[in-house]
Amino acid sequence: MAIDSEVVTGYYRYTDIWFEWYKAIPDAEDGATLKAMLAHDTLTHPDHPLHIEGVKGIQLYHGAYLRHHATASMHKLTRSNNFIHTGTFESGETRLLFSSAQVEYIRYWLHAMKLTKTLLPIPYSDCLILPSELKHITVHSYPDGGALRSAVKNLDKHNKRLKGSNPALLSRRHAFQRVRELVAAKSGTWLAIDFEGWERDHTVITEMGYSMLKWDEQGNEQRENGHWIIKEAEKYRNGTYVPDYRYVSLQGVCYALTRGADMTTIVQQYNFGASEKIAKSNFKTRLHHLLTSLQTPSSPLYLVFHDNNQDIKYMKSPSIDAPLEDLSYLLPDSGVPPTGLFVVDTSDLFGALSGSPHGQKKSLETVCRMLGVGTSFLHNAGNDAYYTLEAMIQMAKGEAVDEQRERRWPGRTAPGSVEVEFKPADEDSDYDEDDYTGPNVKNTTLAQSDPVN
Repeated sequence: MAIDSEVVTGYYRYTDIWFEWYKAIPDAEDGATLKAMLAHDTLTHPDHPLHIEGVKGIQLYHGAYLRHHATASMHKLTRSNNFIHTGTFESGETRLLFSSAQVEYIRYWLHAMKLTKTLLPIPYSDCLILPSELKHITVHSYPDGGALRSAVKNLDKHNKRLKGSNPALLSRRHAFQRVRELVAAKSGTWLAIDFEGWERDHTVITEMGYSMLKWDEQGNEQRENGHWIIKEAEKYRNGTYVPDYRYVSLQGVCYALTRGADMTTIVQQYNFGASEKIAKSNFKTRLHHLLTSLQTPSSPLYLVFHDNNQDIKYMKSPSIDAPLEDLSYLLPDSGVPPTGLFVVDTSDLFGALSGSPHGQKKSLETVCRMLGVGTSFLHNAGNDAYYTLEAMIQMAKGEAVDEQRERRWPGRTAPGSVEVEFKPADEDSDYDEDDYTGPNVKNTTLAQSDPVN
């Protein structure tokens, strides 16, 4: 008797439905039947009436409130299909919710199967949380009763940790969730851009890279990457303060034993295609065309940066003067925008994922390492753009922020906090504990001489 779709008109708190609804049923036997139908192991059973074909267990949602919301008490549940939902309060706290469609279906199914004597009453409308009061709702599934019980406990634990959290952290967490939703909806085009400048004069742009994610009409992913080198800036070389990886270079000498000859190894330092040299006079036109071709009245453009400050400065500089009149640093609170130009910053997304309350931003290399994204020849603008987009995709296609954090760094948060406690080795691939602590003194004690009698 599985159902295939639902018409959601609102939500009820999971705890109220589970702990209070059955108590309000006038007939004790009917109340006991309802309680059994809502038990964790029952809800996740494949024969449950709320089961969806192709989904293991029960499907749930995570969401966020547009404003502070206080629901009525459920102690007087006396009136009125298939999802459980999680709602997030303004404070960042998360709540597990049943949909009103789910509640309706349960009561009708029980009566149709003659498991209850009468059609059960639904909760008061005052207890209903309207969709218009929610920032977002996203889908989750729990395969068994144990997973569902753990989810309830984890939500409570995360809620306690978030009480009194920094508003900036809550804002980053909301942005993290919105990026997940928009990527899942295959919305618009996601364009990562990175500029490299001359280390002795940052107004001199030496190269630009981009990496693009979009979808065709059938929903298939499409990727495109590019690396542009400014011809007139070729003479401006870095290497004193930051590496210069614009070009193909000689990367050492390989000795061929079988031939007895030296062989030079050639390395392409842009990893995702051929670099293209562009005259400064054409660079501005090419970049303008790239941006305007991707942002249309029927498709939004999401500009993805890692710490956007310097890249936005480059785009607004007289040498580029990019068309950014409608640029927004905030994603829409809900829904999928039909058009628009938005900034997405992977340093902020990672700050949300790692629970950083103070806004400290980690380098692209560190973020990629911690997300399991392999990198090479960073500070090549094309490579940096690709790795920036890949970091965003890794976070966006993962679980919700708290679940993803626990999967990536289990047990690494301090008591009462959502901030991950990173170790030095997490942030520095060359970290050597002896460099910081010195040798193990227990192993370097001097041998004692035998006493002289």
